[in-house]
Amino acid sequence: MGQSDQTFISFRDKWEKNTQLAFAETLNEGSDIFQWILSRNGFKSSNELRAHLASKKRILDAGCGNGRVTALLHRYAPIDAEVVGIDLTAAHIAQKNLADLDRVTTFTKDLLGELDDLGRFDFIYCQEVLHHTSDPKAAFLNLCKRLTPEGEIAIYVYKLKAPIREYADDMIRGLISGLPYEDALDAMKELTGLGRALSDLDVKVTVPAVKVLGIDAGEYDIQRLIYHFFLKCFWNPAMTFEENAAINYDWYHPQLCTRHTLEEIEEWFSDAGLDVVHRCVDYYGITMRGAKSA
Repeated sequence: MGQSDQTFISFRDKWEKNTQLAFAETLNEGSDIFQWILSRNGFKSSNELRAHLASKKRILDAGCGNGRVTALLHRYAPIDAEVVGIDLTAAHIAQKNLADLDRVTTFTKDLLGELDDLGRFDFIYCQEVLHHTSDPKAAFLNLCKRLTPEGEIAIYVYKLKAPIREYADDMIRGLISGLPYEDALDAMKELTGLGRALSDLDVKVTVPAVKVLGIDAGEYDIQRLIYHFFLKCFWNPAMTFEENAAINYDWYHPQLCTRHTLEEIEEWFSDAGLDVVHRCVDYYGITMRGAKSA
């Protein structure tokens, strides 16, 4: 089985077995997930997001999964805006989750495939998706063709991380990516238990810079120190244990999982003729918004 087929099955199983994963948290303005989405995209509040979307008449959520961010975009978009969600593996799940929302449609689409029939969009949101395609840059450029003359695209891709974290991630991914969903999830429950145990310690440590390990000097919660620099052991106490395990599965099971540098992503935007209007680099990824050059 090729990497593309394996990744398709990986996400199909994830969404079909977790149709509501992170949906409520994404729409909850007080949640860590909601605040993470806003802050990484450069918005300090939901009002700032609403103001930014005020002029957008057609919005695309490219790689919408179960529709959680599609619903968020719909909530803060103008009342007459059309919101479209596309996904290769979970469009049918998003359609069910979004059935009660007006002016929302979903389609099964490959980001590397033909998208002309979708028309053009004032705003394209494509986050936590491109790095799971066989050619992330080509998928990005394909989406950019769907922008209106003054359109904007906002993407998030995985960042190249600290060396031990990269080594551990690749090792674990190699061990579980061939396993069926339930077996892979059992392995991820062990990692989830580790993340919970570290979080429960509620201990902060101050560490010096360790350049050879990519560790910046500073004070860290012990769970975040391990998470940032050694291995992904995600834990969010606002979510159930099973939901946390599914998020760890999401990281480790798909074989297509590229990581990128800021310079590389800036080059994508330049090649697409876009001016970067916002960039954010955190421990895990790179968020960038760009608009067509005047």
